Amino acid sequence: MVDLGGLYLLSLCFDPKSTSHAFSPLFFKPSTNRILAGMIAIDDVLISDDVVESYFACNLHACKGACCWEGDWGAPLEEEERAVLEEIRPKLSPYLSKESNNILDAHTSTYYAKGGFHGTPLHADGSCVYLTRGNDGIAKCGIEQAARNGDIDFLKPVSCQLYPIRVEKLRVGFAINYDRWDICKAACAKGVSEKIGLIEFLKDGIVRRFGAVFYDKLLAVAKDLRRK
Repeated sequence: MVDLGGLYLLSLCFDPKSTSHAFSPLFFKPSTNRILAGMIAIDDVLISDDVVESYFACNLHACKGACCWEGDWGAPLEEEERAVLEEIRPKLSPYLSKESNNILDAHTSTYYAKGGFHGTPLHADGSCVYLTRGNDGIAKCGIEQAARNGDIDFLKPVSCQLYPIRVEKLRVGFAINYDRWDICKAACAKGVSEKIGLIEFLKDGIVRRFGAVFYDKLLAVAKDLRRK
């Protein structure tokens, strides 16, 4: 599909198991804010429309933090995050299980060839090595616990803070998609019930990754689309 003036040449890839409008741009030329069929362009970022139209609020009592142990891959890591996790490794040790520490002693990140990215290592059962559980059975992040206690100043990988949206690096710019799946049904229902938009819920992560100016533009577009 080529948009007005040939600004965009896109290959839209739909996952038959998902209701989200995931797309994989072949070429994207940064532009001012534009709304296209199934997507939104802000600066050099393409955003799937269901990212701004959806409602979401984590319901940990329902899902128990299943995104920390479900799935085939660990959380994607930025290159600088891999270096940070290597540096703070000794300070995380007290927060993690013996099994997790053994894995991290060998490697603090794993390359997932099928996904083409480096991510957090996993246990054999698919759970993240940084996962811990409280007495209530809810999954917690050992990295975040260390940060909350003031032992480190790195909260968690930004991909975790942004979940359930995923960021893909393009040749020019980025693409943002909504990774919608069954384990988050309760979060979707809670978001609708409490009228909490997905991007509002993920504000801190979006600002951390793309900046406050980008977030304000995204929020303005979202409010406009919801009014329609």
